[in-house]
Amino acid sequence: MIRSTALLIAVLSIGGVNRLYAQETTPSPGTVEVTIIPGGATFFTGGDHGPSFGNYTLGGALTYNINRIVGIEGEVGGSFSGLDTLQFGDLGRSQKAPSTLTYCGNVVLSLPTHSSFVPYATGGIGALTMFKEASVGVDSNDTFLTGNVGGGVKWYAPNGRWGLRGDYRFMVTKSKDDAPPFFGQETRYGHRVYGAVIINAVR
Repeated sequence: MIRSTALLIAVLSIGGVNRLYAQETTPSPGTVEVTIIPGGATFFTGGDHGPSFGNYTLGGALTYNINRIVGIEGEVGGSFSGLDTLQFGDLGRSQKAPSTLTYCGNVVLSLPTHSSFVPYATGGIGALTMFKEASVGVDSNDTFLTGNVGGGVKWYAPNGRWGLRGDYRFMVTKSKDDAPPFFGQETRYGHRVYGAVIINAVR
């Protein structure tokens, strides 16, 4: 009888350990996440002087999740122009817009859903560097202070090692008096969307 009771307790204990392990591997954000952005788009609205234009966007981000709700993220992205029809000065033809590089630090607030889908809100500050494009009057590289706010959703694969991410940001670029007329002499607004792959580097 004693041996039977001991055997039953051992079996239940092993079953309890298995259930605990399954809970720990439920798809969720890792402590450290790497986001790889293979494709997206950034669109700047027109101002009183400069035109609207859009660029193809790619980049990456590194996120440290303090807990299931709060994370800190560093992000770098580049945007590259195709041919836009720019209405600027005497331009009224398909013309390449300047390329840009953005880098920022963000706070990420995630909704603890306890499921594979995790909606989040985010915002932060950083900078945008616009590279020289003489054909539109940008004769040197210029850097501007930026802010962003937005959100999105993350989905994690069943093994918890990787996932997918969709993200939207509303961006504000602060003006500079010595900026070229094409971009920067007035506060400019932009919209950015991207799709990305998440890798849980540390769980």
